[in-house]
Amino acid sequence: MASLVILLGDQLSDRLPAFDDFDLDTDRVLMAEVDQEARYVPHHPQKILLIFAAMRAFATRLEQQGKKVIYRKIDSTIDANSLEDAVRHELERRHYDRVILTHCGEHRLHQTMRRWQADLPVDEVELRADTRFIAPLSFFRQWARDRKAWRMEYFYREMRQRTGLLMNADGSPAGGQWNFDADNRRAYDGNTPLPEHPGFEMSEATRTLARQIENRFGDHFGTLDAFNWPTTHDEAERLLETFIDEALPGFGDFQDALAHGQPFLFHALISSSLNLGLLDPLDVCRRAEQAYRDGNAPLNAVEGFIRQILGWREYVRGLYWQLMPDYAERNHLNARKTLPWSYWGGETDMHCIREVVRGIEQYGYAHHIQRLMVTGNFALLLGVNPREVCEWYLAVFVDAFEWVELPNTLGMALHADGGVMGSKPYAASGRYIDRQGDYCAHCTYNVKTTSEDDSCPFNSLYWAFLDRHRDRFEGNHRMKMMYRNWDRQADDRRAATLARARWVRNNVERL
Repeated sequence: MASLVILLGDQLSDRLPAFDDFDLDTDRVLMAEVDQEARYVPHHPQKILLIFAAMRAFATRLEQQGKKVIYRKIDSTIDANSLEDAVRHELERRHYDRVILTHCGEHRLHQTMRRWQADLPVDEVELRADTRFIAPLSFFRQWARDRKAWRMEYFYREMRQRTGLLMNADGSPAGGQWNFDADNRRAYDGNTPLPEHPGFEMSEATRTLARQIENRFGDHFGTLDAFNWPTTHDEAERLLETFIDEALPGFGDFQDALAHGQPFLFHALISSSLNLGLLDPLDVCRRAEQAYRDGNAPLNAVEGFIRQILGWREYVRGLYWQLMPDYAERNHLNARKTLPWSYWGGETDMHCIREVVRGIEQYGYAHHIQRLMVTGNFALLLGVNPREVCEWYLAVFVDAFEWVELPNTLGMALHADGGVMGSKPYAASGRYIDRQGDYCAHCTYNVKTTSEDDSCPFNSLYWAFLDRHRDRFEGNHRMKMMYRNWDRQADDRRAATLARARWVRNNVERL
C-alpha cells in the first residue's frame, strides 16, 4: 500500500504521526515550494527564505534516514502554482493508494485539504494530528467547555499542573505563585551585558536561493541583507543553548524593555524555530526549568519564558481552532481606518514606530512589547481595520503563521474579538512606552504633553479612544480609574485633547 506523505513548510519534524507507518520501499514524501503560498500576503523575503531553506535542509535530513523525497523547488519547470497542483502532478506521475496529511496551521488551507478526499484521484486521504504541541486540541475544547471566559492565566495553570513544569511536589507552584509578570517590567539599564546571539553562515546553495527570492519577491517589504535565522535542527539547538546560557538570566527583568538600537535584547529568537518544527516546545520548557533548578536563572525569568510557550502559544492555538472561521471576521470596535504607510517603511517622525518598523524591515522580527504596545497599540488607538492589521502581521514577521498570529493580533492587540482574549483592551498612552525604555528620548514629539502640536500622538489618541468607546468600557472594573481621570480634566482641556486626536487621525501620514 503506497502512501504519499505531504509535508508543509512549517511541519519540519520527523516525529510527526504522518511518519508512524512509513514504508521506506513504497512510500514517498512530497515537499513543494509554492508560489501561491508565498504571495497570498506579501511575506517578508526573510520569511520566504527561512521556510524554503529549512524545507530543503529537512528534505536532506529525511533522505539521510532512507526516505524518498519528491521536492519541487520554486523554480521548477512543472506548472504547479498551488500545493494541490503539486500533489495532483505527483499522483499522475506515480500510483499511490493514499495521501497522508498533517493538520495544518491555517483554516484556509485546512478547508482545502478536507476537500481533497472527494477531489483527488486516490483511494484515501488521511488527516493526522499535529503532535508538535504540548496539548492536543481536544484538551483545549474540554477546558473551554462551559466556561464563560477563556482567560489564558487559568489555562496556563492547568497546563502547569498537566506537565508538572515549575511545580513543587505538593502540587503548589514554584516560588509560591503562578505568575511573576509584575517582576518583569524593568526598562533596560544599559549596564547588564547583552548576550551575543550566534551567527549562522549561509551555504552557497542558500545564497543562490536568496538571489532567486530577491528576484522573484523583491517587491515585498523587507530586506535579506541581515538574514540570520536557524534553518536546521542543529542551528536551532545552538540558538536555544545560547539563550539559556547567556540571555535567560536577564530575560525576566528586561523582557518588556524598549531600547533604541537594540531590537533583540534578552529575547530567545526561537519562535520561528518552534513554529517550523525545528524545536520541540516541551523540551524547550524543560530545559529552561532545569536552568532554574540548577540555580543558573532566576524564577521570574524562567516562569515568564515558560508562560509564553506553555501558556500563550498553546492557548492561542486552541482558541484559533475553536473559533475559526468566524473569528477572523470580528471587528468589535468597528475600526475602519487604513493601516498607515509608516508600517511599510514610510517616513514618520514617531521614533517608536520608526524604530520598530526599521527592525522588522531588517530582520523580520520584533519582540512582544514592540508588537503589542507599539505597533498594535497605535493601530488600536487609531481604529485601523483589523483585517489590514492582521494581514500586515502575517506578512512581515518570520515567525507568523495564522494560528498564532491572528488571535494575538485581532484579540490581544486590537480587542476586535470583544474580549475573548482579554478583559480590557491593551490601550496605553505614550507614557507607557516612555517607562519601558529610551524610545521617547530620541523622538521629535513630546511625550509629556497631550494637546499641543508637538505632543506625542499616542497621548491624545489614548484619551480619544476611551471617550469614543465609553459605552463599551466605562463599566469595566479595570478601566474605571482611567475614566475617572478623564472626567476630572477641565472641559477645555478635554476638548483640546479630542481636537488634537482628530487631527492626528486625519493626518496620520504626516506624523
